Amino acid sequence: MKAITTLVAVAGAAPIDKVITMVSELEQKIIAEGEEGHKVYVEFSEWCEDTSKNVMYEIKTGKSDKESLEAEIAKEAANIDAQQAKIEELAGDISLDEADLKAAQAIRGKEEAEFRTKEQDLVETVDTLERAIGIIEKEMKKGGAALAQFQKGSGVIDALKAMVDAQSLSTADGSKLSALIQSNQATDDEDTGAPAPAAFENQSGGVLDVLNDLLEKAQAELEKARQQETSDIQNFEMLKNSLEDEVKFATKEKSEAHSSKTASQEGKATAEGDLDVTTKALNEDTKDLGGLHHNCLTRAEEYEAETKSRSEELGALAKAKEIIKEAVGGSAASFLQTFSQISSQMDLANFEVVRLIRDLAKKENSAALSQLASRVASTVRFGGGDQADMFGKVKSMITDMIEKLEADAEGDATEKAFCDKELAETRLKKDDKSAEIEKLATSIESMSAKSAKLKEEVATLQSELSALTKSQAEMDKIRAEEKALFETSSSDTQKALDGVKMALKVLNDYYSKSDKAHSSSDGASTGIIGLLEVCESDFSKALAEMTAEEQTAQNAFDTETNENKIMKVTKDQDVKYKTKEGNGLDKSVAEASSDKSGVETELSAVNEYLSKLEGRCIAKAETYTERAERRTAEIEGLKNALQILENETALIQQTSRRFLRLRRH
Repeated sequence: MKAITTLVAVAGAAPIDKVITMVSELEQKIIAEGEEGHKVYVEFSEWCEDTSKNVMYEIKTGKSDKESLEAEIAKEAANIDAQQAKIEELAGDISLDEADLKAAQAIRGKEEAEFRTKEQDLVETVDTLERAIGIIEKEMKKGGAALAQFQKGSGVIDALKAMVDAQSLSTADGSKLSALIQSNQATDDEDTGAPAPAAFENQSGGVLDVLNDLLEKAQAELEKARQQETSDIQNFEMLKNSLEDEVKFATKEKSEAHSSKTASQEGKATAEGDLDVTTKALNEDTKDLGGLHHNCLTRAEEYEAETKSRSEELGALAKAKEIIKEAVGGSAASFLQTFSQISSQMDLANFEVVRLIRDLAKKENSAALSQLASRVASTVRFGGGDQADMFGKVKSMITDMIEKLEADAEGDATEKAFCDKELAETRLKKDDKSAEIEKLATSIESMSAKSAKLKEEVATLQSELSALTKSQAEMDKIRAEEKALFETSSSDTQKALDGVKMALKVLNDYYSKSDKAHSSSDGASTGIIGLLEVCESDFSKALAEMTAEEQTAQNAFDTETNENKIMKVTKDQDVKYKTKEGNGLDKSVAEASSDKSGVETELSAVNEYLSKLEGRCIAKAETYTERAERRTAEIEGLKNALQILENETALIQQTSRRFLRLRRH
């Protein structure tokens, strides 16, 4: 009787269980759809994240490249300006040196022409004197008619005329010697006053002495002229070599400056072209990043709306299922009448099968077997009049469950493969993130060290600039003092020189007069005038030396000042570029630190997912072996239920036919 009551309860609850099962299946379907949607969204989110990272990296790289190119353009432009200034300065120096060389060459040519003329004249004079002396000595030795003619003359000029008359000398040589002797007599008269009456004797010995004296003077003057020419040539060669070296070195520096300027122009043009391409690419990347963020945000909002909708649907289904469960008690009685019509033998068979499945579900704690028991009871309840067909359906359901359990066993194996795969990939991702963090840390350390080094170099450059400014100020001060001293000294020297010249003029004007009213000291005045002339020469030489020294000092000052200006511009540019590069590195360090923080956050998320995955795949209460044993027991129990149905099939068919005949009766 107890078994019959239980069977009735099962039969009454079967439709409700089927509804609940259908609701549960719908819930599982919605949950599966949600999981699939979540999987798709996670993949899309990862794509958004990876793509965003790549685009942001491209933008970061583009900005860095842009700043570097702009700095390079500014650097090349500054070098172009500096080299242009240097080229112009060197061109001026070369032009000045070439002009000086040309002027020196012109002066040298003039001096050489004068020397050649003078040398030729002196050589001819010496030759003439030597021939005249030879003739006189020859005539003196043989005492001929010419010697008688010499003795008749009243002086050297008459002797020369006699030699011309005797055709011992040519008329041209005689005229030349006469002019030379008269010029020498005029000079002697100026130096020593009027000659004594016996200064020139009419003897041949006196003529010979005069000619020998003239020969010595001519030879001395010729030697002096040649020595002076040698000295002038040496001085010219030294000046020429110096100017040519200056032109050579300045030309070389100018060529190097031209090469540097050309290289900077080419580098600037290339950098400007690269900057244009980089700027366009950077703008495109920025635009793409904005579109990517918009699309990803839109998809995130859609996913959130889908998730919310599924949650609402699951809530409605859960509420409906709860209401059905609460109402199941009132509907059980409606099934009793119908169930009372079933033969006792069939009830016992159905009860045995349902009981076996329920006991097995309870023993193995299997919700799937509980649902199967409910479905079997429902099939028996609503199976219709054909008992064989009903039993076939029940057997089919049990067989399907057996196949499902076997498929679940295969699914467990698949789950194990999934766990192995996910664990390996997640751990690999963890290692990648850890390596990326380490790489960023190394990059941050490297950039920080480079930034510190640049700051140290900037400090050194600023110190050098300060020293350069101080040195230039000291140079300016010394140059000002030297210039002031030169102006004072040159003014005093010029004043003294003007005074000496004025004194000389006064003395020369006075002593040159021939109508002096008293006996003047002409001899003493000659010594005074000579000393004044020496003073005039010394003052003129000192003034010229002071002027030359001042010009040299000013040129050296100008050259060093220009070099300091170029050096200052170069160092200022270095300070600017290194400061900018250091700031860029500091910015990169901040960005890398931010990236490192982001990667650390990602690593935390990966660690969290790994922990959950390990909890799912490793830290389970039931091992894979235990689950396999449990499923084996379930499959064996279901096979026993099938055996019961097989054994009772014939009896149930007979009972069903008898039951149908009774119904028709």
